[in-house]
Amino acid sequence: MSREEMNTYLEKAKVLIEALPYIQRFNRKIIVVKYGGSAMVDENLKRSVIQDVTLLKLVGFKPIIVHGGGKEISRWVGKVGMEPKFINGLRVTDKETMEIAEMVLGKVGKSLVQLVEELGVKAVSLSGKDGGLLKVEKKYSKGEDIGFVGEVTDVDPQILYDLLEKDFLPIVCPVGMDKDFNTYNINADDAACAIARAVHAEKLAFLTDIEGVRRDPEDPATLISELHVKEARELIENGNIGGGMLPKLNNCIDAIENGVSRVHILDGRIAHCLLLEIFTNKGIGTAILGEGEEDYYDGK
Repeated sequence: MSREEMNTYLEKAKVLIEALPYIQRFNRKIIVVKYGGSAMVDENLKRSVIQDVTLLKLVGFKPIIVHGGGKEISRWVGKVGMEPKFINGLRVTDKETMEIAEMVLGKVGKSLVQLVEELGVKAVSLSGKDGGLLKVEKKYSKGEDIGFVGEVTDVDPQILYDLLEKDFLPIVCPVGMDKDFNTYNINADDAACAIARAVHAEKLAFLTDIEGVRRDPEDPATLISELHVKEARELIENGNIGGGMLPKLNNCIDAIENGVSRVHILDGRIAHCLLLEIFTNKGIGTAILGEGEEDYYDGK
């Protein structure tokens, strides 16, 4: 074997050794992965995400996937000739749109099960209606009615615990019921956050179409690797955070203040971003930590 080949193998060994403390630290811990954005559309990225989550499962983590399907829902709404309506930037979900959304989200869930099963892990696709997982109430946007869009009011995680105990990988779509058993669509970020809180997840990871939180939204060089809740609040108060990142960061803060140890915002356009963030000494996204949490990277 040449020296060059030997160095290649040694580099691979170093990667595995670098991952060891993280595997030990999070073994048997629950990790919630909110799966959305480009990683749901690009087939290669989709496969890499599922490979990542499957590997987490096989090395002893307990992952739960919560997925959206906004782009696919829009595609099907267009296919049946319906015009999507928006109020304050939010889709109005009438009864017909809700039917399409539930159908599409179910289809997306089963396609993810198929990919997981191909890799030799047992998976189950379910919605927030199953086992009374997600209870909701009607959500309004600035007082305006946006249809069958729900705000999570309660989570009963028993069905998730049962699936994890039996060694299944749960894949959840964000649909829930109100007290009158009407069906509502839920923002996938909100659903992932509520589930992570309810199961006391060690980690919550958001796969997005941005590389993480920046001090200057316009400057990629200002990406922040680690952020404590207090610093995150300061960034929001100072007006550094805007657009789609604002509700996401508020969700992160909410999750941490309700018992989730760490929240990660990752660029889902990078193949295997989940493994790079969780198993290496220098992550590629932004890790948000509770005030009592020790620094995560560089072996600290």
